[in-house]
This record gives sequence, C-alpha cells and structure tokens, in this order.
Amino acid sequence: MDYQLDINWPDFIQRYWQKRPVVLKRGFKNFVDPLSPDELAGLAMENEVDSRLVSHQDGKWQVSHGPFESYDHLGENNWSLLVQAVNHWHEPSAALMRPFRFLPDWRVDDLMVSFAVPGGGVGPHFDQYDVFIIQGAGRRRWRVGEKVPLKQHCPHPDLLQVEPFDAIIDEEMEPGDILYIPPGFPHEGYSLENALNYSVGFRAPSGRELISGFADYALANELGSLRFSDPDVPARDCPSQILPQEIEGVRQLMLDVVNQPEQFAQWFGEFISQSRHELDVAPPEPPYQPDEIYDALQQGDTLSRLGGLRVLTIGDAVYVNGERVECSHPDVMAVLARHYRITLDDLGDALDDPSVLAQIADLVNAGYWYFGDE
Repeated sequence: MDYQLDINWPDFIQRYWQKRPVVLKRGFKNFVDPLSPDELAGLAMENEVDSRLVSHQDGKWQVSHGPFESYDHLGENNWSLLVQAVNHWHEPSAALMRPFRFLPDWRVDDLMVSFAVPGGGVGPHFDQYDVFIIQGAGRRRWRVGEKVPLKQHCPHPDLLQVEPFDAIIDEEMEPGDILYIPPGFPHEGYSLENALNYSVGFRAPSGRELISGFADYALANELGSLRFSDPDVPARDCPSQILPQEIEGVRQLMLDVVNQPEQFAQWFGEFISQSRHELDVAPPEPPYQPDEIYDALQQGDTLSRLGGLRVLTIGDAVYVNGERVECSHPDVMAVLARHYRITLDDLGDALDDPSVLAQIADLVNAGYWYFGDE
C-alpha cells in the first residue's frame, strides 16, 4: 500500500531536522502494519538477515544474534526482537520509507523493525544518526533527553547504553505516531504491550569512513602516484628537523589526491550507493532478452526496483549499488533513479533504442529490477 505522511516538510526541516526531537502525532493516519510479528520472526530465522534478540531479566542484559531457530525459550516480558534492513526483504515494509523522500535518498540507510513484549527495549542510549520511529500495533512509552554529555557504559559487550537522563519528551505512542530523534539525543523506549516499531534510519558517514573509502578507491584506480619533491630543500639547524613547510608540502600532496573533482564525484557515487546490508538479489532464470523487456512493458507489466537498492545520481551520472551505469539515454536512467515502479508510459520513445532495452535487460538480469508490483 502507499503510505501518506502528514507532515509539512519545509517547516519540519527548519524547526526540527538535526535540531530538536519531536513527536508527530498521527503522522500516519489509520496506520496499517505492513507485516506481522510472525513474519518478522520468520525473517530473523534467515541466514542473510541481520537480527538480534535483546532481553533484560533480573537486572542483567542479554543480546543474541540471529539467525534464530526457535523462540520457545522466551518469556512474556522484557525482550525485543530487532531486524535490520527489513526493506531489503519485505516489499510492503519498504513502502514505509518512500514518504520520507523529501530527504535525499543518499542520506537514507535502512528500515529496522522491532517487536517487543511488555517491558521490552534496548535500554537508554543515543545514536549517531537521525531516526524516525513509527509506532505500529500496540503502545510503547518513549523518553527522550536533552543533548548533553552523558557517560556511556556496556552492560553487555553488544550493547552500549547511557546513564539515566531527564526527559524533555515522555510520551505513550500509538499506531501511526512518529518520533523523530536527531543524532546525540539520549532516548529509551519500552513496550507497554506487545508492539511493533519501524525505524527509518539515516546515514551519516564519519570522516574516518570517508577517508578509508577514498583510500580504497585511490589504490584501486592508482591515484596519488606523484611523489614528494623538494628541489630547493631548505637548510636547517639540525638534520633531525622536519620543517613546517615540509609538513605542509606532504599534507598538500595528500590533499591534491582528494582535490580531483571528477574522481572525487566518481568515488563518492560508488561509495554511497553501496548498501550496508545484503540485498535480496535473485537474477531471473533464464535471463531476459531485450525484446522480452519490450514485450512485457507493452503488455502493461510494471518494472519494480529491488527493495533496498541504492540508485543515486550526480549530475547525469547514475550509480547503482556501487557501480556507475552508463546509458545512451540519460533520461531513462533518471526515470529509474526517481521512481520505484516503472511502466511503459514512463519510458516512452526511448524504448525504440535497442541499446536502452539492452541496458534495462542487464539491470533486470542482475536482479536489480523485476517485473511485478510486489
């Protein structure tokens, strides 16, 4: 189904985005859960899916990682099941992310879904990224504190929590309510009854990640082969000295590697279009021929994008899952980047070009697009 989000985006960006947490009551009116707790539990039994169980019993926190074979050992209180990147594996859940596309695609990460029994939660903590938490079935109480320095501790090696905090938001959330939390604001949520929550998380790469990613690209593409030179090597009081201008020269040599706009854009497109979680890629057997793509679209079939596939544009360049995709009709790639579902009308006369059909066939045969709505 298509979810309609009741939000004034320009006002929200100005007042709250990366500034203040806020509860958007009935952000989704008449909210219908896209999946059931049983379906979520089933996903967490799959090898490719990233999941964990967090429980809090007798003052002790426990964390276990999926895939899970059974849930029979769990009691009726104080545990929650959390599954990452559900949008990669469950198309109806992926639809929950589309109303947030006022924010750029490259900033969005994934949809985490949690099911918690009464008392279930992961304890007080803060995140380094923005998150919209959508309340599904059931009720959950959320507390959010002010962004102030707080001591962190690990009650379990896989769990980082913060010390108790005073709440600036203390709210019981009901189906369709949305809690937005910017980075660094401490928060904790625990269920008052069996409840589902959907967390639309955002990506905020650190300088360390970016430098590491660019270094990999520089090595793969043999950038930065120029060596340090000093034709007018300056005299110094002692041979052991490294002079300030020499340090600056080395720093500039490194900056010159980054300061290549075309290479930098190419790297960033590849880097940021890679998914951080596995995709449910299932290439068709047998592969599609270009004329079969044409026939299917002519017959009214819909071309749908794989859940979680990152399709991003920089100028006319289009990046799909870490690779730049070339096409003789840039407009076609722009359509594929903008829309999740494509019909004959979206592509128009471009389909008369055999190279366009071949390009679309390649993407379908890679498992990135498929025919069908679900």
